[in-house]
Amino acid sequence: MLKVENLVKTFGDFKAVDEVSFEIPNGKILGLIGQNGAGKTTTFRLILNFLQADSGSVTWDGHPITAADYNIIGYLPEERGLYPKITIEDQLVYFARLRGKTKKEVLPEIDYWLKRFEVKGKKTDKVKSLSKGNQQKVQLIATLLHQPKLVILDEPFSGLDPVNAELLKEGILSLKEQGSCVIFSSHNMDNVEKICDHLVMLNNGQMVLNGRVHEIRESFGRTKLYLETLLPLTTFTEFPGVVRAIRREDQVTELTLDNPTVGQEIFNLVTANGYISMFNQQPPTLEEIFKMKAGAYHE
Repeated sequence: MLKVENLVKTFGDFKAVDEVSFEIPNGKILGLIGQNGAGKTTTFRLILNFLQADSGSVTWDGHPITAADYNIIGYLPEERGLYPKITIEDQLVYFARLRGKTKKEVLPEIDYWLKRFEVKGKKTDKVKSLSKGNQQKVQLIATLLHQPKLVILDEPFSGLDPVNAELLKEGILSLKEQGSCVIFSSHNMDNVEKICDHLVMLNNGQMVLNGRVHEIRESFGRTKLYLETLLPLTTFTEFPGVVRAIRREDQVTELTLDNPTVGQEIFNLVTANGYISMFNQQPPTLEEIFKMKAGAYHE
């Protein structure tokens, strides 16, 4: 288990991380979200002892993380760093040996991960011959090859197309299944919502969200309503308690309510003449909540 307690880090007069606390049990995934500059990467560097905290503590299985623990840690930094003139195989073997593995141990694993992530290229190809997306997958394999127990991924989905992002999600979930403790940052709220057990959001270094994803969403109330109806849109724009009403291209009417109880009144209205094919009342999406907490959400 990774436990972070009351971390504080300042740079001069700037407080980059301000009393941040969370824990991640083994076999669980935590998503760390926030705008650029919110303190996510600094938090990762504090966990890994790349930076010294002003106060607070980080423990792994009850003890401070030391150099002796590095062989069980996998870290993918936001800034990619591969050797372009070295072959895929030699590069992966090199990184694995830095984590205490032998070449004999990792060669079969290299074949497995290259196939699993569908890397376009032979393991004898030099890294510079690969596309940026495939280079990113190779660096991710270097992070996972030594079967780490603690995995820290800083913006792992950056630059990946939807197909490769799905492969990465499957890889992260496989780490969870084998009992690893995973923490990652992302600006893609859909990825966060689908694979995280727990969520922490930072804003200006401070925690503004901390909890299970579905519980965080439900705490904002079921103020989003999606329905299919032939009633004109003005019926809803003028309805008391409706903050916003739009009709999407797929003809679904999307309403934002000032109170979840308004949903019952709208249900009575739209079903007055019988069956409708869609009526779905939900809490705000994680992306909408992100914008609210970041101060960038305007109705």
